[in-house]
Amino acid sequence: MSISDPSAAQTPLLDDTVDGCLDYKGRPVRRSSSGCWRSASFIIVVEIAERFAYYGISSNLITYLTGPLGESTATAAAQVNAWNGAASLLPLLGAFIADSFLGRYRTIILASLVYVLGIGLLALSATLSSISSSGGQNADDIALSSSLQFQVILFFSSLYLVAFAQGGHKPCVQAFGADQFDTQDAEECKAKSSFFNWWYFGMCAGTLTTLSILNYIQDNLSWVLGFAIPGIVMAVGLVVFLLGTMTYRYSVKGDEESPIVTVGRVFILAVRNRKTSYSAIAAEEEARGILATESSKQFKFLNKALLAPDGSKEQGEVCSIREVEEAKAVIRLAPIWATSLTYAIVFAQSSTFFTKQGATMDRSTATGFEIPAASLQSFISLSIVLFIPIYDRIFVPLTRALTGEPAGITLLQRIGSGMVISTISLVIAAVVEMRRLKIAEEHGLIDKPIVVVPMSIWWLVPQYALYGLADVFTMVGLQEFFYDQMPNELRSVGLALYLSIFGVGSFLSSFLISAIENLTSRDGRDSWFANNLNRAHLDYFYLLLAALSAVGLTLYVCCTKYYIYARWGRTF
Repeated sequence: MSISDPSAAQTPLLDDTVDGCLDYKGRPVRRSSSGCWRSASFIIVVEIAERFAYYGISSNLITYLTGPLGESTATAAAQVNAWNGAASLLPLLGAFIADSFLGRYRTIILASLVYVLGIGLLALSATLSSISSSGGQNADDIALSSSLQFQVILFFSSLYLVAFAQGGHKPCVQAFGADQFDTQDAEECKAKSSFFNWWYFGMCAGTLTTLSILNYIQDNLSWVLGFAIPGIVMAVGLVVFLLGTMTYRYSVKGDEESPIVTVGRVFILAVRNRKTSYSAIAAEEEARGILATESSKQFKFLNKALLAPDGSKEQGEVCSIREVEEAKAVIRLAPIWATSLTYAIVFAQSSTFFTKQGATMDRSTATGFEIPAASLQSFISLSIVLFIPIYDRIFVPLTRALTGEPAGITLLQRIGSGMVISTISLVIAAVVEMRRLKIAEEHGLIDKPIVVVPMSIWWLVPQYALYGLADVFTMVGLQEFFYDQMPNELRSVGLALYLSIFGVGSFLSSFLISAIENLTSRDGRDSWFANNLNRAHLDYFYLLLAALSAVGLTLYVCCTKYYIYARWGRTF
């Protein structure tokens, strides 16, 4: 393609240029031909593919562990939670690599390639399982044992390779998508808020598809095919992502040091200056012309980083006002992060005990088709897919008219609303489980775990649907909150911090399950998580989680009263 005036091509009109962004060739990027929904659509597609792949593995993982790998219910649930925890914590590493070295675009491509490799090896391990299970009576026991051991090693190695890939993919894709909207433009800023809603809509569309199709394939046809399909979909998603390369806006990354190092230096200098009097800090603030604001008054200890330990003011020895404010922004997120952990513990149950609970119930339909237990997780995605358009097109405009908030309600109010709904869902789950146990007892099925309890699996739909409704408020709210409240240079890290809530929550869930298993199985008693669920007490567990959620919600509300919103880059 020939260009008659190279200088004109490389220097767009001033009012059409997006500050702080370049195109794929490193030139100033035009607002009219880049970013916004034209670019975000490609990025949403790769996220749909990634969610299809991830839930194609995680949603039915407990069935594979208790089936072909022969693990107990409690052990399998703990391992699923541990894997989900690792997958949610590794984005901290992925975000650090992206923000400090590779950039979000390159990290997404590399992570996607590793993703495809991991899923391919996972399918290979399932192939070994098929070969082992088809062995005859005269097969050599030692050879089978060795084959099983290799299969288990390959399976878990592949599983954690997928978790590692997700660690690079997850924080960068969403941050890169949000980067396509300029927060200094009022219209694009509003579009960015809608982007987070429709982003989650796309995620859940991918999840809904995988739960509707893959779980049936895995339960009734082949685990090999059930693991291979997500790899193929992920590869297609990567190709679509690459097709949008010429339309993307790429954030300018200068030669300055890593923003994580910058924030770390603020804390180090503040500690080294711990003996500095606040009067000296006040004098320095006055000399710099810093106006007293709510933000400057909060965490005043960090203001000591404005002075060098030896009293000098040489370049590089002190921190700027913006650097101190960035460090404060990170600290302000800590209480919100901590009080959201109980929600994450609750979130971890839908793919473990809810699935095992459904496997004991009547799953047949009028046509004779048997619903895979894990497929009921699709009602989480279905309720999200149905409610997000209502939230974005009806709820937000109505509440915006009442409150004057651009998003209708504040992000913290949105998050808290979802926490209330999730607590209600646990109480309902406990009531349904009590009824299931009562029916099992009435029909003499207490010691017959293989026999189907004559109670329709549709009784579980309300708790799944409320989970989805809670996600629309809390999950989407947390995503936007941790992106919006972090400095521009740390937004991948912000989304990684959001994901780490669910990583730590999964580990806490795993620890809680193991502790309860040990405490309730003493003296030969049946534990709350006995393999025979008709003798277990998942109802007690759900009520315990509801109580923990109520405590977490109370602490969360207390923390929100002292939170000061950051307004990075806003000019309106």
